[in-house]
Amino acid sequence: MPVTVLSKLESTDWIFLAAEAIEGKSGIDTIFVDVGDVFALTEFFLITSGRTSRQVKAIVEEVEDVIKANGGPSPHRIEGNDEFKWVLIDYGEFLVHVFDSNERAYYQLERLWSDRPLGSFPRNEGAELR
Repeated sequence: MPVTVLSKLESTDWIFLAAEAIEGKSGIDTIFVDVGDVFALTEFFLITSGRTSRQVKAIVEEVEDVIKANGGPSPHRIEGNDEFKWVLIDYGEFLVHVFDSNERAYYQLERLWSDRPLGSFPRNEGAELR
């Protein structure tokens, strides 16, 4: 059985760290959605996109590397990393959705969750997650 290591950082800090990793790889229109009150599987979505599948792959790898390098959790699972059109990285308390631009426009995840609190990145000094 794997050992779980608890970190000093809260899950929201991991979200902001993931967002900074995304920004470092030029992710497009990065937002977070607070779904915790209505979605039992997770608390937050972090949504971004890349221009190509190659950029999507680079973003996904950077998010994983940065969180791991800072002592963060490993993803529970990653889906969609065969074609890199829509990759879902499941960290339990938050999910990172990395789309290529066409897939994001087609699925419009932000519209689906438009009644939930949204925030964008880069982070404003006053921005808070709960």
